Parts: sequence; C-alpha cells; structure tokens
Amino acid sequence: MLKKDLILKNPLRAWEPDTGHNTETPRMGLVVAHRGAGKTAVLVQFALDSLLRGNRVAHVSIGQSLEKTKEWYEDLFQELAGSYKLEHVGEVHSEIAAGRLIMTFNAGGFSAAKLEERLTDLIEQDIFRPDSIVVDGFDFEHADAAQVEGLRKLVRERKLHAWFSAVRPREEKRESALGVPAPGDRFEDYFDCILLLDPDARGVALTTLKSDVAASKDHPAIRLDPTTFLVNES
Repeated sequence: MLKKDLILKNPLRAWEPDTGHNTETPRMGLVVAHRGAGKTAVLVQFALDSLLRGNRVAHVSIGQSLEKTKEWYEDLFQELAGSYKLEHVGEVHSEIAAGRLIMTFNAGGFSAAKLEERLTDLIEQDIFRPDSIVVDGFDFEHADAAQVEGLRKLVRERKLHAWFSAVRPREEKRESALGVPAPGDRFEDYFDCILLLDPDARGVALTTLKSDVAASKDHPAIRLDPTTFLVNES
C-alpha cells in the first residue's frame, strides 16, 4: 500500500477527516481511559497520521523518558507498516522522523507557560514550527480551569491541531451528562472531540463522547488491538 492510500484508509479518519495538511485549526481532542488502557498508543497514532499527511508534530511527554516515547513511535510505525503492507517503508520512516519533535517534562514541571516558552524558542530560532501537538501525561485530576484555559489559548494562538490524554481513576464514578468520566468531565467544554477507551472482551473500544466531526458517531465500530496497539475497524 502506498502512503496516500494508508492515509485514506486509516480508521482515524473518523475523527481527523482531513487527508492533507491540517485545515480545520485550531482544535483540541481528548482521549480518556484508565491507566494502561492505551492512551499513549492512540495519541502516537494520531501523531503518525498527522506526520503522514505532511504536518510537523511536537510530542509533549510528561513523566515519560525520551527513549520510551521514541519506542512507542518505532513500534507502532513498524506495526502499521506491516499491517498495511506499506511500500517504501524506509523513505516514509525518514519523512516521519524529520517532521517530529519530542519534548519531555517532569511530572511536576509542566505548564502552559513553560510549553509556550519552549515553543517560542524553537520557532524564533527557526528550529521547529509545529502544525500539530500531542500532550501525553497532563494531570487533569489536579488541574484547574485556568490551567486548561491556558492550554486552549496556546493552541488557538499557535493555530495547532492538539490531542491530549487524561487518566480516568478506577475508583471515581463521576461523569458528565455527555458521559465524559472524571476528571475530563470538568473540562469537556474546552475540547472539540473527546474519546473514551473502554476495555471489553474483544479488546478496547473507542467511543465518541463528543465530536466536531459530524460523521464520527456514525462511523463503523473502532477498537484498539490489545496485542499490536493499532487502531482498527472491528
């Protein structure tokens, strides 16, 4: 399969309908799940999809090492390439690596202001100007509205496509009218799209709780394979 065909057939088209460079920006998406259910795998696949479409992606990893984050990209790209029998794998891999920048933060050392500072330095020094950003590991449980508003403001001002992850505590049963579980329920108004990962007997289901893409709720069932961690249509 050629890269352009992979872009068209990718199940993530349910939530990212653009097949070229990002055009509907800025927008923010949130992936909510219990710890270990596959949030990072989904974020990395959104990032890979954006990279395949020619966008530059900044991956913000909070509380995880640079090496571990790179492993996620390498493993999922190889699974993706093998599953779809992608042609010119080496060339596509080089394109992806050139368009991606990984930034790491300590668990207690991240804020919208610090992210803005790093992005400003990268852009002003003509090192890297992202079109998309994924933020993995932000502590929504202990965040307040001002912190999330700051991230929303950054995304809008930088005209970014953004995806975030949120850990759903197992002991917390609170959820919003839309079905968004805590802690995401307090911040659902800041996001254009919210997905829930929910393990079941067949793997991990991806459920759309909120979306600015009209067709996403009518899309065929999509799941995360617990063996390969790839997003597939079931």
